[in-house]
Amino acid sequence: MNRKRILVLSVVVVLLGLLIWLQVREWRHFDWARFLAGTEGINWLMVVYGVLLVYAADFLRAVRWKIFLRPTLPNASWIGLISPQYVGFAGVALLGRPGEFIRPYLIAKKENSTLSAQMAIWFVERAFDTGAVALIVAADLFLVPVMREAYPEWRIAGYALIAAEIGLVGLIWALWARGDGIARWVCKRLTPISASAGTKAEHKLRALSAGLNAIHDGVSAVECTLLSLAIWMLVAFAYREITHAYPADTGLPGLDLPEVILLMGASVAGGVIQLPVIGGGSQLATIAVISQTFGYSDSPELAVSCGMLLWLVTFMSVIPLGLALARHEHVSLRRLTSESQAAEHAVERGQEQRPGLAGGSP
Repeated sequence: MNRKRILVLSVVVVLLGLLIWLQVREWRHFDWARFLAGTEGINWLMVVYGVLLVYAADFLRAVRWKIFLRPTLPNASWIGLISPQYVGFAGVALLGRPGEFIRPYLIAKKENSTLSAQMAIWFVERAFDTGAVALIVAADLFLVPVMREAYPEWRIAGYALIAAEIGLVGLIWALWARGDGIARWVCKRLTPISASAGTKAEHKLRALSAGLNAIHDGVSAVECTLLSLAIWMLVAFAYREITHAYPADTGLPGLDLPEVILLMGASVAGGVIQLPVIGGGSQLATIAVISQTFGYSDSPELAVSCGMLLWLVTFMSVIPLGLALARHEHVSLRRLTSESQAAEHAVERGQEQRPGLAGGSP
């Protein structure tokens, strides 16, 4: 591990430790017996339904990726894109950020494409996901009467989401129309500060601009938008299944779709801080919203129980299926992570080669 990665990991660990310390200080009277008692009476069948909804959302990601591949690989089969989704997300759950390159790397191998082409699509996918979550949460805050009346303090967040959505659409359009020029301009401005930062920023902006060519017509744009909204609504329904799995006397079944959409938005925003296996900001953000916004500050044990179960279902539940598919295809998550990172560095140096066949046990 080089010095830069050690420094970044150290900063993330410090930030995560600070967040945990703040929570522990606030909940210094945390009752672990009540926490364990909070797991009693959970309807585990509903939890399984939540897991299946998450699996369905990941399945739709394969369908959406097929649409992204239409201009360059029109004969690609969406069936062949299913396994990389689950294997890739299992890699992220187990390995953290280093596992994020597994999905595009696996797809590049399967479709005899280049990593840079699939990374470009990955950037576009992130843009669609960000836009979909922002749109769903903003609509939830402003169009649902109960949310407007019960949680007026969240209106500022709603306005920020609308502004971010407008900015994101404007940025995407600008990169689609003038991507190379924008990449050069950013590189020129950053190079005096850091040559490597300027080069990397230019590379990523060019990749995003190239990936936007995947949206080659209005029909594809509409299809990808609708699929993105469907993906995140499935995740929202998974959140609803989890809150409704708790006994009625906890009050959590009273959190219906409008409230859990707010929970989902907080989780996505908190997910910026992420460590392998233990996660990070996603759980803390979810727990904070349950505790402070939904009135469970006097029952932190229940808030923690629900927040952790939500995280396990929406983030970690893909691991068994991902590992099973990895074993079926005779691939190793560690080796895939190492190879995908090496390939990504080769792309940055302009020495890219098409990925070869990787094997080994998962």
